[in-house]
Amino acid sequence: MRSTTFKNVMLGAFLISGLVLGGLAQAEIQLRVVGNFSGNKKQVDGVERPFFAKLDARDDMRVTYNTMDAIGLEAADALRNLRSGAFDVMSVQIGMASRDDPFFEGVDLAGVAQNLDEQREVVDAIREKMDARLQERFNAKLMTLWPFGPQMLFCNGDIEGLDDLQGKKVRVFTPSMSRLVEGLGATPVTLQFSEVYLALQRGVADCGVTAPTAANSGKWPEVTTHLVPLPLSFSVQGHFMNLDAWNRLDAAQQEELTAAFKEMEKQMWDLARDVNDDAIACSTGQDSCQDHTAYDMTLVDIDDSSSQLVSEVASEAVLPVWGEQCNAQYPECTQVWNETVGDVTGFQIQRP
Repeated sequence: MRSTTFKNVMLGAFLISGLVLGGLAQAEIQLRVVGNFSGNKKQVDGVERPFFAKLDARDDMRVTYNTMDAIGLEAADALRNLRSGAFDVMSVQIGMASRDDPFFEGVDLAGVAQNLDEQREVVDAIREKMDARLQERFNAKLMTLWPFGPQMLFCNGDIEGLDDLQGKKVRVFTPSMSRLVEGLGATPVTLQFSEVYLALQRGVADCGVTAPTAANSGKWPEVTTHLVPLPLSFSVQGHFMNLDAWNRLDAAQQEELTAAFKEMEKQMWDLARDVNDDAIACSTGQDSCQDHTAYDMTLVDIDDSSSQLVSEVASEAVLPVWGEQCNAQYPECTQVWNETVGDVTGFQIQRP
């Protein structure tokens, strides 16, 4: 009898200790995070790195954070890495990763949004559809959507307008941007941000497209002479979370993380609005320069006809090709895009 009682007591103690240990293990969530490229210092060092350090300081989370270039990842592979569970949270350059599903590039097709306010309307219009598609196809959840800012041309050689792009090799990073620069008479060269400085220096590319603050931080004005202040797109990024990792969180943790990521998204939008004008001023040697490195690039004078030309090329060369490719994978693609992005921008894609 004593032996049976002792065994029952020990079994009970073992089960209780197991539950306690299991609870502790479950309470501390491990998150493997891949951030943006380290060269984007204002976004990475100013917002992203402190954000994940704060999450790591929580009692219930342990965050391992690395930038994409620090661990040698290709931006185009982000959706695959999320789906496989290789990482729990990733900063995703959506245009580059869209090779695995063209639908995602619909949030930032080159030549569509004309300014940041319109780009914000586009993001808000398509966010819900993107999240649903992301969960269905890549086992991931959308946590943030935000832009680097207006994507402008940094070129070598005399540039007085878009006509002077004829025959030039232009660094791009999304499929739709490739079609846009082709429509402007240039030759697209697809490169990651970390590869562009040397490409411009060595003549592999004559021009590069990026946000002014990214170009200034990446020292592009050292290897280019002319800045064309015409937005071609806005380089919308996102932080996506693997659904299995998300589902390991309890309801309170999910609510807290949703609020935290929302605040980070706001900081990124504020950056896009606040820093790029100063980056243009500094890169072109203007007296108003404050928070970026000063250079002496030539600021090209652009008129309304240039914006109109970009819109025409987008309508004729970008949207039809993208729509056809996207419909091949997702038959409702252009219908969804027309009802969301098209509705707020005035563009429509006609199905054949």
